[in-house]
Amino acid sequence: MAHTRPSLREHALSDQQWRVLRVLGEHGAVDTGRVAREAFILGPSLTGVLARMERDNLITRARDPADQRRTVVEATPHGMKLVKRLGTSIEAHYEWMEESLGKAKLAQLYGLLDELIALEQPSP
Repeated sequence: MAHTRPSLREHALSDQQWRVLRVLGEHGAVDTGRVAREAFILGPSLTGVLARMERDNLITRARDPADQRRTVVEATPHGMKLVKRLGTSIEAHYEWMEESLGKAKLAQLYGLLDELIALEQPSP
């Protein structure tokens, strides 16, 4: 994130807001539960993040027409523009890491990070 944060700050985005936009950019409109899981944000924190993002015209929220108990979140055109702009820069950084470390070492690093994340998850 050290490489990414300055770009995020230029666009007045927090790390959490970027993770939400990244999920929405990848999947389109999704329910808040999926956003929370894929962006690694706890439900109570996500509520505040989404409220600020809606205020800043980055996302819209609506009731799921199939299940009124669920809320669906979608990036606005402004939010999608940021995903594309920042995504290009971030993707270039990942390409640089792959060139610098090599595919095997980068795959090993990702595998170790996945193991670390799994250790932090509550036991079923």
